[in-house]
Amino acid sequence: MSQAALSAPAHAPARLSEDWLSVILGVGVLALALISLAGPDLLGWAVTTSVWSDPAKALGTVSKAYADFGGLSALVATYLALLVTLSIGAALLGIEVRRFAVAFTVVFILGYASWFIGSSANFATVTPADQAKFGVSWSLRLTNEGGYIVALIAGLLVANVFPRLADWLKEAIRPELYIKVAIVILGAFIAVTAAGKLNFASSLLLRGVAAIIEAYLIYWSVVYFIARKWFGFSREWAAPLASGISICGVAASIATGGAIRARPQVPVLVSSLVVIFAVVEVLILPFIAQTYLSDQPLVAGAWLGLAVKTDGAAVAAGGITDSLILAKAAAEGIHYQPGWILGVTATVKVFIDVFIGVWAFILAYIWTNHINPAPAGEKAKVGEIWQRFPKFILGFIASFAVGLALALGGAGPKLTAAIAEANNFRVIFFILTFFSIGVLSDFRKLWREGLAKLAAVYLVSLFGFVVWVGLIISWLFFAGVKPPLVG
Repeated sequence: MSQAALSAPAHAPARLSEDWLSVILGVGVLALALISLAGPDLLGWAVTTSVWSDPAKALGTVSKAYADFGGLSALVATYLALLVTLSIGAALLGIEVRRFAVAFTVVFILGYASWFIGSSANFATVTPADQAKFGVSWSLRLTNEGGYIVALIAGLLVANVFPRLADWLKEAIRPELYIKVAIVILGAFIAVTAAGKLNFASSLLLRGVAAIIEAYLIYWSVVYFIARKWFGFSREWAAPLASGISICGVAASIATGGAIRARPQVPVLVSSLVVIFAVVEVLILPFIAQTYLSDQPLVAGAWLGLAVKTDGAAVAAGGITDSLILAKAAAEGIHYQPGWILGVTATVKVFIDVFIGVWAFILAYIWTNHINPAPAGEKAKVGEIWQRFPKFILGFIASFAVGLALALGGAGPKLTAAIAEANNFRVIFFILTFFSIGVLSDFRKLWREGLAKLAAVYLVSLFGFVVWVGLIISWLFFAGVKPPLVG
């Protein structure tokens, strides 16, 4: 079950899981982009938005070969392509296609409008030279990825000011699907970026694995203890809460709830809480990282991967932090290669995700055989590891492997251009993720459903313990390691 499934129940039997759909979509985008290495450019027509002071010059095509197509035509074509593709996906998920299509239209319009606003020169320009170029006297210096923040705020406004609209949009509010597609595409982007600095990238990978093992060993047991001993929660509540806070938010709490046979409302409430705090973390932690960790950029990336507890929010926070720290460094004359901070965040988060299935199996075995044994002596099955395993990770690994093999095989500038076209769709799925996270965050409704005590555990554990231990672990493994410089 995904985060979106909690808010948008299917209307027909699903023929495909959201996890597998994300793999198909992400790999499909990458495959279409890579065809350009030996044949026609199939994705160059997609819309892209540049930093602008004149709105008429903002929209364009991702490939100059399609420049005559025009920005507005590219926007319409991109919307139609996503509408058709995701509507087919909705049908496979058992969702009513007509309702999904209508809701997605609104989600796309509001989401891309947020990206457009965030690309304004007053949001996105970084250096004084850029401000002079665009004729603006001030800027928030967010780069055009400040559009993610605008999309998140827009979603929050819909959820908390227009709740009926939020409910009407629920069929297309699927942040876990959108972010999983984006992460699959991100694998190839990270691989091509890493190919030029392979030894450095390998070092980051090993550091990331070490960091999450440390986090697992420390986080879960302490949070479980706090929930049980300080707040008096039963095992049924404490285990999903510990997994949600310490591991991977929504996915981990749902997997844990299923593994220990918790009542359905337990992981649902925990997951809702995860979304709320993820929003708070995305709004706060990247700016803290820019202020205090700009001289240790990869510490900042790893910290966000360990501290933010949903895939969407973690990778999104890593993307914002990447932009903020690179912008601050550029203003000081230091030009890091983009993508490395986000890459560390994604690497740490992906390895955390990989262990969800293993951890769910361990808990299922303990609960089935010791804490709550089945009457007939039923034993946990090894196959549950595969059942709980997040399948989109396979897409990420495949995407990374293909990108790395092609890059090391000397594909050259054509590969860079192809990956840029695929990455453009990753950005669009990021926008949809941010907007969807906001729409799911109706603070008043969730509070009325009894989140106060759970929120207290989350608040004490996350901001009193998890965030700071994550920072210490990140510092131990990544201090002094800097992204490569441009050129």
